Amino acid sequence: MRNLQRPGRSPVMASNAMIATSHPLASQVGIDIMKSGGNAVDAAIAACATLCVVEPAMTGIGGDCFALYSPAGSRVPLALNGSGRAPKAASVDGIRAQGINKIEVQSAHAVTVPGAIAAWTKLNADHGHKSMEELLAPAINYAQNGFPIMHRVGIDWAGLKTKLLADDIASKVLLQNGEAPQIGTTFSQPLLAETLKTISREGRDGFYKGAIAEDIVNRLKELGGFHTVNDFDECEVEYVSPINAQYRGHEVHECPPNGQGICALMILNILSRHNISKMDEVNKIHLLSEATKLAYHQRNLYVSDPNFSQIPVDWLLSEAHTNELNRMIDLDTACTPQSLNFPSHEDTTYLCCVDIDGNAISFINSLFSGFGSGIMAPKSGVILQNRGSSFLIDDTHTNRIEGGKRPMHTIIPGMITKNEKTIAPFGVMGGQYQSTGHSNFISNVLDLGLDIQEAMDQPRSFAIDGLLQVEDGFSSNVYKQLQEKGHELEYMEKPLGGSQAVWIDHANGVLIGGSDPRKDGCALGF
Repeated sequence: MRNLQRPGRSPVMASNAMIATSHPLASQVGIDIMKSGGNAVDAAIAACATLCVVEPAMTGIGGDCFALYSPAGSRVPLALNGSGRAPKAASVDGIRAQGINKIEVQSAHAVTVPGAIAAWTKLNADHGHKSMEELLAPAINYAQNGFPIMHRVGIDWAGLKTKLLADDIASKVLLQNGEAPQIGTTFSQPLLAETLKTISREGRDGFYKGAIAEDIVNRLKELGGFHTVNDFDECEVEYVSPINAQYRGHEVHECPPNGQGICALMILNILSRHNISKMDEVNKIHLLSEATKLAYHQRNLYVSDPNFSQIPVDWLLSEAHTNELNRMIDLDTACTPQSLNFPSHEDTTYLCCVDIDGNAISFINSLFSGFGSGIMAPKSGVILQNRGSSFLIDDTHTNRIEGGKRPMHTIIPGMITKNEKTIAPFGVMGGQYQSTGHSNFISNVLDLGLDIQEAMDQPRSFAIDGLLQVEDGFSSNVYKQLQEKGHELEYMEKPLGGSQAVWIDHANGVLIGGSDPRKDGCALGF
């Protein structure tokens, strides 16, 4: 139970349905959909579409989507991979011929075919109750008539002004006299409203065929991209088998590669070897950082599109491999992964909801970097993702760019089950941080006994690129002891990620929602 004399928020509790998103308008849209007879899938799509309008730096219809869906009574969630592919004409040699050796964030080559709309429409057709017209109506309203700029949204927007100024179209649509809209002012996107109307009427084909697809392709070709209208016409998403790991009597489910969910499971496997509940704060942070370094190193070596290379999923999650990684950890000293002898083998919005029937969905939609590539299509107002910047210009690497290939993905929805019952859809935003965020959240709940809101509220750290990024919520003594263990600290100006979760208390018939205070959002239930 939280200390009510300290600033904070309580978890939200309700008996019928619950949704948690990173923006209050999106949470309200999702609740309204479920109150009017929609199910969890309907609520997720409607809320996400709203986020694509009111939180445009973090997500958009020009991005990708992943979901884990647990229909009521199911033992294992369904996994949907809604990540887009590189254009078929893309290749290492073709990009090198343009004098490019690295795919930069704001390059047309960073834009893969957006998978989000294909994912939404497939989920809607297979599992939804309501029409796309009804689900997109709130987002259309906010795009056409305007929405207030929330605090975190405004901060993120202002920090991305330089990226938007680099694109003549995006700067005219998303800036006002060269500046980001001010917090508390109203902003609208009429071009995006019209595009959403087309999708609401025509479904998937409204985005991947005809004028919208042509608008996007023409813009990318102007910038040197290899995209064609056929690449859009042939865009498909697919159901895949989730992967999982046991942790403290629970089963944690993730989408398989090309996503980095496997990295979260590797971290959890390492943490399971330690009695974290008995550790002090410094040693917990240190252990998480060392497990992160090892798991991310393996992610970078092996995770790619499984249609293009064999990914040793079973081996990466095996007891033997976990034990080898765990033996590399020194609980007193920070390691440098590059010096270790590894075993070898031959920016985002997240939301979750549970409906009155017990259907649960974990849903994530992203442009990757803030405002993605920063490239906007002129007639449709679609800002385009930069997932292709994860590709390498390397003839031998598993994650090299190839035509029709999906890049390694950072966005990962999560789902917890126990005794073959769904316990919690959950997720953590924050780009690369997400795998560490998943494992840290779960450890906070299952090792430390925190409720889901407390688990989100705890200060965060993240080991990446030789540094240990730290938020400002730790004591000065913690920072000092981490440095004594050999960590080089990077003090973060902005918080690490965000998160949402809904915990299903089957014994008491209560849904418990949590939403990260690092974002503007909230959990709502009825």
